[in-house]
Amino acid sequence: MLKGKRAVVTGSTSGIGLAIARELAASGADVVINGFGDAREIENERSRIEAEFGVRAFYLGADLMDAQAARDFIQAAAREMGGIDILVNNAGIQHTDRIENFPVEKWNAVIALNLSAVFHCSAAALPHMQAQGWGRIINIASAHGLVASENKAAYVAAKHGVMGLTKVTALENAGKGITCNAICPGWVRTQLVERQIEALAEKQGLDIESAARELLSEKQPSLQFVTPQQLGAAAVFLSSDAAAQMTGASLSMDGGWTAR
Repeated sequence: MLKGKRAVVTGSTSGIGLAIARELAASGADVVINGFGDAREIENERSRIEAEFGVRAFYLGADLMDAQAARDFIQAAAREMGGIDILVNNAGIQHTDRIENFPVEKWNAVIALNLSAVFHCSAAALPHMQAQGWGRIINIASAHGLVASENKAAYVAAKHGVMGLTKVTALENAGKGITCNAICPGWVRTQLVERQIEALAEKQGLDIESAARELLSEKQPSLQFVTPQQLGAAAVFLSSDAAAQMTGASLSMDGGWTAR
């Protein structure tokens, strides 16, 4: 479906981002993965993508919290692959605290990576897409881009900002062969969510699986986690011709969280 396309996925050395990169590669796209982690493990993942799917796979590290580094990263990715067709803005971090106690440095970091990096990467990728008359930008937002939760001021603010940026990007590029959409996952059992499960288990004296069910019951009516592979399949769909007239949209994958 995506043979010959060139995709960049930020925050993709593990978890959701890696699953998205693998699904895009499985559909024929060359991919650039990005993120932090053990160099040997990252190389193993990169080479595994090439071996399993017969595509080109590259790794480029960059501190996306730095505006110029984010823009330089996109240009480097374009040089490596000979252009960019698909950009998935996935990189993100979390910190929880009440507003009055929220550390300024944590606020700045969450906004820088979860929102500003989306802007800078998109701004650098769009000229490549505009020149060729085709492109897909997919922003991994969150149910928290649509609704709020306590103690997540920076994350909720950033993800709401991503939703607005998605719509502006879509409007500015409508009719040019370029779409921009957001995927809004609910609970996905990533390392970030695993830490929240562990904290809940400790607080309430529960075992891990009981804490996981308790976490799901608070928000997600399906009582099932969204899988990274499901999010990857959604990204493939949004990159396909079937989604050519889908732009500025939010695709909720939250087990009914935001239907309430």
